[in-house]
Amino acid sequence: MTQLNYAFTIFFSLLVEALPFLLLGVLLSSALLAFVNERKLVAMMPRNAVLGALVGSCIGFMFPVCECGNVPVARRLLAQGVPSAVAIGFLLAAPTINPIVIWSTWIAFRDRPEMVFWRVVLTLIIATVIGVIFSIQKDISSMLHPKLVRSMPRAIASPSEEPASPLLSSGTYFLGTGQPMALENAAVMGGDLGTLLLGTRPNTNRMVVFVDNIIREIRELGGVLVLGSGIVAIIQTAVPRETIVSLAQGTIVPIVTMMLLALVVSICSTVDAFFALSFASMFTSSALLAFLVFGPTVDLKSIGLMLSVFRPRTVFYLFAITAQLTFLFTLGLHIYVL
Repeated sequence: MTQLNYAFTIFFSLLVEALPFLLLGVLLSSALLAFVNERKLVAMMPRNAVLGALVGSCIGFMFPVCECGNVPVARRLLAQGVPSAVAIGFLLAAPTINPIVIWSTWIAFRDRPEMVFWRVVLTLIIATVIGVIFSIQKDISSMLHPKLVRSMPRAIASPSEEPASPLLSSGTYFLGTGQPMALENAAVMGGDLGTLLLGTRPNTNRMVVFVDNIIREIRELGGVLVLGSGIVAIIQTAVPRETIVSLAQGTIVPIVTMMLLALVVSICSTVDAFFALSFASMFTSSALLAFLVFGPTVDLKSIGLMLSVFRPRTVFYLFAITAQLTFLFTLGLHIYVL
């Protein structure tokens, strides 16, 4: 009974901690849908893969969301046709590269400012590298969830496809351009993405689109957040804390242990620095840094949210590459710097 109560405590704690940030992300996502001109936003984003991934990684300063709130925003960016390097850079870096998390890390490690510096630098490097890697895939529709692909401009989702036939096909309409255009492309190019995603009329009030999208995304993303939080609560209850502490010896094992702990514990990036601080007397600085870099990018409760954007294979590659880069960089810092 005690373990069951502990599991429920963890479950509700995760929900209480994560829901405000998920709501913040949904609000930002809905604001992008209802009030931002998609064409102008896409035009502002750099097309160069390296620069695009770096810019996407830094957008977190404008959208201060954690790993729960960054997913709906990244999904909206992709739906608007933003280059994949930009969206993936934002997806991986936004939970860390934002003023709230940087400030909380500084407060927790005030006597060790190098932790703040290396957390920001490594996150930027890893997010940029992964953004560039995934930008090599020109046809991004093979990486994305089918539902998201249907909401994207056809030319962006599948740039390798042959030009459409001038003859009308099912689901296409003449819009005075001299060429038939699919309904979803017309909605996006016309700047009214709500017409496609929500089934609203083209001239629907922007506030109606805003509220409708909030309800839709909370219903869709909230369910997977609840499921992920339940899995985390079960795992945390089953693994004793003493077992984790016993793995703090050596060089490689502590780094791997803290990465696994970050995966299992799934603490929000706004408070994870204080959790890591509680292990400062037992684990090396490189192991703590691995926790701080890896945790905001990869945790159990974010897997379900990620699957609303990407196909399972893509999510696996994102997490695997992030884990490898985090391990290699923190191990190198342990040997040569920290």
